[in-house]
Amino acid sequence: MNESPVFPLAPAPYKGESREVDPGSCFDWLAQGWAMFLAHPGVWLGASILLLVIMMAISIVPLFGQVAAHLLVPLFGAGMIQICRTIADEGEPQIGELFAGFRHNAGQLVMVGVFFAVGMFGIAMLAVLLISGGVLGGVITGRVGGYGIALGGMLLAGLLVVLLSVPVIMATWFAPALVYLHDMKALEAMKASFAAGLTNWLPMVIFGVFLVVAAFFAMLPLGLGLMLLLPVFSAAVYASYRDIFTGA
Repeated sequence: MNESPVFPLAPAPYKGESREVDPGSCFDWLAQGWAMFLAHPGVWLGASILLLVIMMAISIVPLFGQVAAHLLVPLFGAGMIQICRTIADEGEPQIGELFAGFRHNAGQLVMVGVFFAVGMFGIAMLAVLLISGGVLGGVITGRVGGYGIALGGMLLAGLLVVLLSVPVIMATWFAPALVYLHDMKALEAMKASFAAGLTNWLPMVIFGVFLVVAAFFAMLPLGLGLMLLLPVFSAAVYASYRDIFTGA
């Protein structure tokens, strides 16, 4: 005998389905990010300064600090997303919401950081092997051609780092939002994030180029520009998530 369903029925798990958007959408994301910043600049600046101080303090510790920083990025990313959601819901955001990821789905958010750290450190190790192999070959050969081999190894390593980093970044770009807001598992969220980035590769490339250029100029005045770039960028990522993922 079949059991009677219990009402209300639990909602179906979120699948992370995404849609393709126009390349010009990236400029709308940036505009929305700027508008969110202007809505509560004090909270954003306070949260950004706090986050930068924490990450710099952690990163000072050799090796372990770098690993810990990679693991914490999704947790703090979820906190920035929570600030965005509060503003989007016309609420009053608080600086303390930066730690929202530590209170909700922290384990899965850390797993996103683990996958990210493993991917990036694996790519770095591959680059080191290629560079060391090229340099060793150049030293052994001891000729102009040998130094050409060394230089070629370094260029190849740099190119591979860039190419292999792209899918890792794509997989972690939207993952904190999907884990935190939709209770998705880390691996499922990263697959959905990668699929969304692949579908919208052109607007994401434009957005990424703008971010790299903006980050360069933000670092010039002793890195003070990061206090502005970090909140605007975080809010723009939230806007892109709302735009790309159906049912977000």
